[in-house]
Amino acid sequence: MWYSTEVSTPKAIERISKLLDSGELETSNTSMRIPTALRDAAALAVRELGVAPSATALTATALRATLEAVVMQAALDDHYRRYPEARPSLGDLALATAELDGHPLAGEPDRLRRAAAEIVEKHPDASADDVLLWAEARALPAA
Repeated sequence: MWYSTEVSTPKAIERISKLLDSGELETSNTSMRIPTALRDAAALAVRELGVAPSATALTATALRATLEAVVMQAALDDHYRRYPEARPSLGDLALATAELDGHPLAGEPDRLRRAAAEIVEKHPDASADDVLLWAEARALPAA
């Protein structure tokens, strides 16, 4: 079978991307078992909310979106594996999150980087949102 041969991550990313970009309109009959509640929810969303022309179209769109996200994440993970120095720091991620969200601390990169350095000491799995909360809390006057 065409999908049983192992390939490297970059080759898999390239092949999936080419398949997604092909624009091929030919369809295939598949036999997929999905939870009944999910099938019913999709049918209801199509019929009552008009989210897609059919449950099949909704499923195909969702599958495409998931595959596109998986390919992007795999490419990023592969890049960071090969170039670990390119991975942004938690402080950089917090700054980017603040900028995207229009957070008031977006203009204070030094404060966010300090907050990131402080929080990872006790919480190594902290997220960018955790850093923003920590930086906000540190900025509050003591009551």
